[in-house]
Amino acid sequence: MAVKPVVLALSRSGEAVAHRVATILDAQVHGREGRVAQADTFFPNALDHARDLFAAGVPVVGVCAAGILIRAVAPLLADKAVEPPVIAVSDDGAVVVPLLGGHRGANRLAAQIAQALGAVAAVTTAGDVALGVALDEPPAGWRLVNRADAKGAMAALLAGGGARVSGDAPWLADLPLGDSLRVTCGMEAVADLGPDHLQFAPLQLTLGLGCARDCDPAEMAGLVADVMAEAGVAPQAVHSVNTITLKADEPAIIDLADALGVPLRLFAADALEALTPRLANPSDVVFAEVATHGVAEAAALAQAGPDATLLITKRKTANATCALAIAPAPITALAGRARGRLSVVGIGPGQASWRTPEVSRLVAEADELVGYGLYIDLLGPLAVGKERSDFPLGGEEDRCRYALEQAGKGKNVALVCSGDAGIYAMGALVFELLDRGPDQMGVSDAARRVDVICSPGVSALQGAAARAGAPLGHDFCAISLSDLLTPRADIIKRLEAAAVGDFVIAFYNPVSMRRRTLLAEARDILLQHRPADTPVMLASSLGRPEEHIRYRRLDQLDVDEVDMLTVVLVGSSHSKLAQLGTGPRMYTPRGYARKMDGDLAG
Repeated sequence: MAVKPVVLALSRSGEAVAHRVATILDAQVHGREGRVAQADTFFPNALDHARDLFAAGVPVVGVCAAGILIRAVAPLLADKAVEPPVIAVSDDGAVVVPLLGGHRGANRLAAQIAQALGAVAAVTTAGDVALGVALDEPPAGWRLVNRADAKGAMAALLAGGGARVSGDAPWLADLPLGDSLRVTCGMEAVADLGPDHLQFAPLQLTLGLGCARDCDPAEMAGLVADVMAEAGVAPQAVHSVNTITLKADEPAIIDLADALGVPLRLFAADALEALTPRLANPSDVVFAEVATHGVAEAAALAQAGPDATLLITKRKTANATCALAIAPAPITALAGRARGRLSVVGIGPGQASWRTPEVSRLVAEADELVGYGLYIDLLGPLAVGKERSDFPLGGEEDRCRYALEQAGKGKNVALVCSGDAGIYAMGALVFELLDRGPDQMGVSDAARRVDVICSPGVSALQGAAARAGAPLGHDFCAISLSDLLTPRADIIKRLEAAAVGDFVIAFYNPVSMRRRTLLAEARDILLQHRPADTPVMLASSLGRPEEHIRYRRLDQLDVDEVDMLTVVLVGSSHSKLAQLGTGPRMYTPRGYARKMDGDLAG
């Protein structure tokens, strides 16, 4: 989904304008705690909040001084090609200033806001100011074929050059006339493009694809290249790649859409079958296989619309089919549905500063959030306005199955986990469900076809270790003490092996209301193999306001001061608890002192 902007209201004086801007953009208002009366959600610190939104790729419109937004995002600035728009609006709504992302939508948003408010859009992008147009941001339904050449072309125009435009491009009507730049507007392939010759292609073409299962991507790419060459058109004029829902997970089709940089859209068999009268090559054989008389031709026409025609009828190789449809005008919307995506994300212990930018971006892009309610709550304002489905503790399989099935409907779903989603969390269960057969209570065929993305998070053991110092500086392991899913005998076997191996150990799920004995057994097993004064760290509610860190000797580890929100880190026989000027620090030497002694002796 396209990520909607968020409007920040920082003061009572700008609150009314913030709500007006939010209405214009159909956006949420995030308000500063204690300073704004009404908002969709509130935040305590403006700099941190604006920075978190920016890192997640969310366009930010701040009704505030421009300097606040600049200070907030400055540490994150790296690549203007991917950074989201940042716009400042004065408290009185008189001035709108696009600060970042001018050619990624900020100038357009600023103009939209200014027009609705009767304000001045203070656009400073050179091309927009001097020429009234940005060559690298054509209107919807058009694509710049040789985008890399736009900067040089714009520089030539700003230096006093002029352009000759061929084709229908009313947005370029005000360019100065001259011979330093040629601009071609059309879908035909052009060979001599460069800084002195730009091409804008209208998105009037739709590709329809079909293939046998596990078709070689190179075979599909070769067929499409041949079709494009036969049509004599630029690949940049292709609006989308389209196919039947049964092919949602076909690598050859997915790779082709990625290579063209266009959306992959899916159509149900009955929707394609309804287009049979418009097909040039209806096939009873295809109908017997997938319940529609055509895939490639029908999918291309389904996306291009009722007035479209087939520019290239079905072409095929041994394992692939391709057709090309042409619409009467540039296409600015998407028919069909997306493939569906499940992002399995770990949000760390909960605080925003320990959440990776990739996770924040995936959450921001999601249509729906699924997870244990507390974990979704920890996302704070990033979850506001999104559809969410909360599941209780103990409902893990239902949670993962629901997330997969929702993604199977074409939705973009984020499955929210604490810590790292692949460490004692939902990642493994997602893949287990996908791997189960139809008779093993797995998931539907549609759910099996979704795109699954796993994004790492700061795990509890990493967070605890960072607070302690460096207890994981040498070999370590993690053991869950929950016997709900793992036989007790297996846990004891692993404890004994880790004790003999002298690993630093991170204990997950150390106790619960009903499980109170395994941690004590673990302590006693470890005491048989390491000193009684081995340091133990107890870290509760890591990264949250109620965080509580304390250290104990192994022989004094008391089960009663541990709960489910506590990570227990037990040192090896070499781990130390040092009393330093910054307080107690736990670390495990790796052996550099012995190495140095050996080097000196040598």
